Order: sequence, then structure tokens, then C-alpha cells
Amino acid sequence: MISSNIPTSTRKAIYRRDGYRCALCDSTQYLQIHHIIPRGKGGNNEPDNLITLCSKCHGAAHGCIPEGWTMTAEDVEQACVEYVSDYYAERGEEWWPYK
Repeated sequence: MISSNIPTSTRKAIYRRDGYRCALCDSTQYLQIHHIIPRGKGGNNEPDNLITLCSKCHGAAHGCIPEGWTMTAEDVEQACVEYVSDYYAERGEEWWPYK
């Protein structure tokens, strides 16, 4: 969401980190930044709480599942957690959002 007040430098860093692709489906169209832990539940705008998603996957993460999908919103959220966790694990860092 553009209104989430994510600084432009952070937004660009997340797009770059994720290869300018949706972290879930590899699409390069309609990219958006998603908060893994929602701001309303204490999530912040730090890079370790952000992931690049296309508009379709971002909608699914918020419960707007496209017709024909077999994944639930919970499945999409789990995939986001696994993506970011794997990213930090490859760098020797432990990352778990639900401490």
C-alpha cells in the first residue's frame, strides 16, 4: 500500500532484494510491498518485515483469493514467512517474525 509511509529508499531496497519480482510467483508486473506482520498487529516498516508481491499475490495475502487458486490466505502468509526466513538464513541470520 502506498499509504503505508514506507520510505522510498526502503521500498527500493526491498524491490532490489527480491529481484524486482514477486517473491511468490516471480511476476514482474504490478509489484507492491507487503507487511508480513501487519502494522495493525505491531508490524513495522523494517526490511525484515517487508516482501515484494504482485497485486494478485498481495490481494491473496489479504484474503482476496483469485478464482481457481487452491492456496488460502494463510498459505500465502506462510509462503511469505518462509521466503524471508530463507533469505536471512542464507546470510547466516535467524529470522522468525512471531517471537
